[in-house]
Amino acid sequence: MNFYFKQLNADAQENAGATEPVEEASTATTTAPAEATEAPAEEPAKAPEVETAHDDFDWSVDKRNVSSYSKEEKEKYDKVYENTFIQLNDGELVNGTVVGLTNTDVVLNIGFKSDGLISLNEFRDLPTLAIGDEVEVMIVEKEDRDGHLNLSRKQARTTRAWEKIVEVNKTGEVVTGLVTSKTKGGLIVDVFGMETFLPGSQIDVKPVTDYDQFVGKTMEFKVVKINETIKNAVVSHKALIESDMEAQRAEIIGKLEKGQVLEGTVKNITDFGAFMDLGGLDGLLYITDISWGRISHPNEVLKMDQKINVVVLDFDDEKKRISLGLKQLTPHPWDVLPEDIAEGNTVKGKVVNIEDYGAFLEIYPGVEGLVHVSEITWANTPINAKDFFKLGDEHEAKIVTLDKDTRKMSLSIKQLTEDPWNDIESRFAEGTKHEGEVKNITNYGVFVELAQGIGGMIHISDLSWLKRFNHPGEYTKVGEKIDVIILGIDKENRKLQLGHKQLEEDPWNTLQDTFAIGSVHDGTITRKDDKGATIQLPYGLEGFAPSRHLATKEGKSLGLDETAQFVVIEFDRNEKRIVVSHARLWEQEQYAEREGVKKAERAEAEKTKKVVKTIQSKVEKATLGDLGVLADLKKKMDQEASAKPASDAGAEEKA
Repeated sequence: MNFYFKQLNADAQENAGATEPVEEASTATTTAPAEATEAPAEEPAKAPEVETAHDDFDWSVDKRNVSSYSKEEKEKYDKVYENTFIQLNDGELVNGTVVGLTNTDVVLNIGFKSDGLISLNEFRDLPTLAIGDEVEVMIVEKEDRDGHLNLSRKQARTTRAWEKIVEVNKTGEVVTGLVTSKTKGGLIVDVFGMETFLPGSQIDVKPVTDYDQFVGKTMEFKVVKINETIKNAVVSHKALIESDMEAQRAEIIGKLEKGQVLEGTVKNITDFGAFMDLGGLDGLLYITDISWGRISHPNEVLKMDQKINVVVLDFDDEKKRISLGLKQLTPHPWDVLPEDIAEGNTVKGKVVNIEDYGAFLEIYPGVEGLVHVSEITWANTPINAKDFFKLGDEHEAKIVTLDKDTRKMSLSIKQLTEDPWNDIESRFAEGTKHEGEVKNITNYGVFVELAQGIGGMIHISDLSWLKRFNHPGEYTKVGEKIDVIILGIDKENRKLQLGHKQLEEDPWNTLQDTFAIGSVHDGTITRKDDKGATIQLPYGLEGFAPSRHLATKEGKSLGLDETAQFVVIEFDRNEKRIVVSHARLWEQEQYAEREGVKKAERAEAEKTKKVVKTIQSKVEKATLGDLGVLADLKKKMDQEASAKPASDAGAEEKA
């Protein structure tokens, strides 16, 4: 550059014939050397100049029509030139001027080397947009792949909106927004041109189920939560309502007194009560304070948005809790009982509660009486109240006792009928036979109902002459019919002793000869344990065989369901007991076999003795021949004598 200006200076001096150098036009150069600018100390006298036709020529312009400027002029023009340049960055917010409008786009001039285009859809909120208007936009890209300037008004509005939302979140300022649409769990609200979320729980102090009714409405909100990372905000309309209600609450609580009657609106119903709106302050009406009578749910009496008068029962200034009552506005039913509710009268009531000891009947709203289990029936059979009563059923009963001071009443169902035990002796005399229904079964017997209010028990031992039962349920079931005989009457305790086996003659009297001791019978093992086994014998009898009496001849033991022969070794008619044995059978056979051998041996010995005695009586003198016969006889006797111990030893081994 310095070389360029020096060359211009030289050309100018050459053309003009002047000795004054041309000043350099570079910002980086310094002043020309003093030697080049200083005039000679002494100059010779010049001849008078003669004007020519070219005296008005500007000799400061060189051949290429480039003018030279003074230092002051160059600084002036440099500033003007620098002001024409604008430094722009991506993401920056700038103001632009509308220089053109098309059917689809808006042309903006932001002072850059080229204009930018923005879709007309981003200006829908400015229907009167015209050329010359200024709008704020964001530089998305100074130069995209095609070299175009990329601008966005939507992003500029979102950025400015987020800055305002952050600010109002800090200050707590109330903002206005437009509910644009419904979404899952709440609504979308446009605040400052940015979408925010309004949860369903923050719409109103009352539960809201229909979100569509708020779409398109402009409402006031409070920014309650922001997320800087994802630039998301949560707004609340409920917070504004609560802040307004807080002042109302303070005013209402300051005037509250116990016993004060207020008008409220049912705003919510739960299982345990109802929440009442008292005009900016909530109170709780417990289910027990809604009605003097029993109710299972508050919706039996109350409805949503229903206006009712309630009385203040209690309140807490600190916790701001108010307990309300509805039934307290009417007198207690026990204090205004009708005249027809008196002892001895018959009333009708609904079952409202069932306990093990009885059931409560509501005969008048808020007035209940107890029917004890002993007052259900004249029978002495145990009764479960839950089997007899059902909630909601209606029953007639007689008022037995009535105490207004303690607010207690006892009722009786059985006293509505005559006591059947008054003539029990004539209707169910001892020894008479009847048919009854099995009502209950216990471990020790069966309860049978013979008539309404009259029943008795068959002891387990009176069910059968022959069989022994571990539980009466093995013989009969509840609901079955059974024949009985009256064994005894206890009128004072209202008990009948019943029997079933007594309907037949005791078979043990005739079975004693059939099952005499030593008699053998076929039997089947039906039960077996460590002590022994139960044997099913003929005629329905059962016998018992101890474990050691179940042994077989082969050394094993009889198993369950196995049939074999048994010998009776004990018969007790009084105890109804028969003891049998299988082992005794083959033991007796072995004993009889041993006895038979011994008997034969004894007979042979007697025979031999008789022969010897006969020979001795006939022989007068011994001869050699006789001696030979005697020797043979002696030898034979010795052999028999030696064989006898061996035989006895073998028998003992078998035994």
